[in-house]
Formats: sequence, C-alpha cells, structure tokens
Amino acid sequence: MTDVLNYKPVLALSGGVGGAKLALGLASVLMPEQLSVVANTGDDFEHLGLPISPDLDTLMYSLAGIANPAEGWGRVGESWQTMATLAELGGESWFRLGDLDLATHLYRAGGFAKGLSLSEVTQALCRRLGIGAEILPMSDDPVRTYVNTDRGALAFQHYFVRERCQPVVQSIEFRGQKLALANQRWLELLANPHLQAIVICPSNPFVSIDPMLGLPAVYDALRASPAPVIAVSPIVAGASIKGPSAKMMAEMQMPVSAAQVAHYYESRYPGLIDGFVVDISDGNEARHIDTAVLVTATVMKTLDDKKALASAVLEFAERLAAKSRQTLAAKAAGTSP
Repeated sequence: MTDVLNYKPVLALSGGVGGAKLALGLASVLMPEQLSVVANTGDDFEHLGLPISPDLDTLMYSLAGIANPAEGWGRVGESWQTMATLAELGGESWFRLGDLDLATHLYRAGGFAKGLSLSEVTQALCRRLGIGAEILPMSDDPVRTYVNTDRGALAFQHYFVRERCQPVVQSIEFRGQKLALANQRWLELLANPHLQAIVICPSNPFVSIDPMLGLPAVYDALRASPAPVIAVSPIVAGASIKGPSAKMMAEMQMPVSAAQVAHYYESRYPGLIDGFVVDISDGNEARHIDTAVLVTATVMKTLDDKKALASAVLEFAERLAAKSRQTLAAKAAGTSP
C-alpha cells in the first residue's frame, strides 16, 4: 500500500451494514485519529418509548468489534427474552431489540433526558465502547425518511422491517431535511485542507446517502473540499449485497447496475464524484461511467476483504489527488498535464 498511513484525515459517509463493513476496513488500515465516519440518521425513530439510531448503532458495534457477524446488525451473543416476553404480552415486537442492544437505547434516552445532543450521546457511547475513530450523526436535528409506496407513505423502519420491503416503492422523501443543520464537526472536516479522501461507502444511495447529501450546505461543502470524493457501488452484478437498493431501483424504473448508481449520483449531485469503485464482476460497466473508475473486489466477507478494499480505495484517492495536483500545476505553468 502506498502512503495512506500518513496521518491525513479521512472522512467516510455510511449507512448501515454495507457501509459499516468498509468503515471497519478503513479503521483497520488507518490510525484511529485519522478516521471520521458520518452516519445516516434518516432511519432513526422512536420505538417502545426509546430513541433508536439503527445506522449509528451498526457502525458503533462494528468498529467496537461486537457486531453480530451473522446479521451484520445488533450485538454478538445477543438474547431476546425481553422481546419474547413483550410478544407474550401483546406488545409491538416487530422491530427486534435484543437484550444487550436495549442498553444502548436506554443510555441514549437517558442522555436526551439530561439535555445532551445526539452527537454528545454518540461520543460518550463510543468512548465507553473503546472506539478510536470518530463517529458522527449527520445532524442533531430530526430528519425522517419516508418511503412512498403503493400502500401509502411509510416511515422507513415500517417499510424496511415491519413490511419487509414488500410494498412497491414510488418515491422517497426526507421530512425535516431542509430545516436540519448538518453536524458542525462534519462541516469543519470538509473545510480541512489536509483531508485525504472522502469515501461514500457502499450504502443505499436513496435512503442512506441522499439523507446526508441533501442537508443544507453539505453539497457545496463537499464540492469545495480539495479531497477527492470516492463512491463505492452497493450494486454488484445487478444485485444488492445487503438491503433493498436493487429492488428500489427496479421499482423506480432504473436499470439495476453499478453504472446506474454512478449516473444517479452525477445527475443528482453534478460534479460531486471524482472516482467510482465497482466490483470485478462489473468491470465491463466502467466504459459507461463518465468519471474515473476503479475495478476491484468489493464484496467484503472477511476482515481481510474489508481491509483490502479500504486500502484500494485510499490508493485510488491518492492517485486522483496526484493527478489533480499535476493538472493544477500544468495550468499554472500554462502547459498541458
């Protein structure tokens, strides 16, 4: 690996399971103080009187080394006695909160009761879990994802978990997004002239990444950053590795392909993406993508897979940054790069 361990900060944007895998890879090849991960909070909701932040929790558990390896979400060694008892009592048990996982939500609720923000509670949880990297909620203000379907508008967790993604997706909206303030620490990181790379992890572009990129001031701050923005496709060989990305694309009349994800980002956020990463199985799609493309193994089954992809993405970012510096130098000298 080339000089990626050079203490320059790296910023990642992540949804849940897929994004957390690459975030763990990045955390494994970088120094703890180098990595900041901004998490989608559009999936957040209140359930059983508790504030639930699914993507934040998946990131925390993954980077703390306590994620359930079978599911990718929840904690390893989980038990379900509380949910089983709740079901016996006729309570809402469709969203399964494990006995260990419940402690996180109780802790978060206690922090909110003391007047702490989501960022402050997350920082405290990360310290307790021994996480060295920085995990940031995208905003401390509520943004809620709703999926408009053939069965009406559904809050995301109702669509995703309760209805098991069965309703046909027509469109997606983010209630509260235009009034929410992006995490100030996130904006400060984007303004850092030494930022090495901005990595959009392989997360659902519609319900994990759009809630973040659509926050006021974020797109402009990303465009202004000198760091290359690299997006990793969540679609491999015409399918989602995890989650409903492919199903949503098909139902919204989009070709289900890695190239279409790249086209979506470019059409929605012009000029944002400097490099796009596709799996080896989608290498033939590179010619249909207008930005620089890295073809590499993106399916992450083991920690070594995660580390290898993280290293490849960072090396790709460095090559793009070097090329950009050469272009700027050539323009300043009045020559061709």
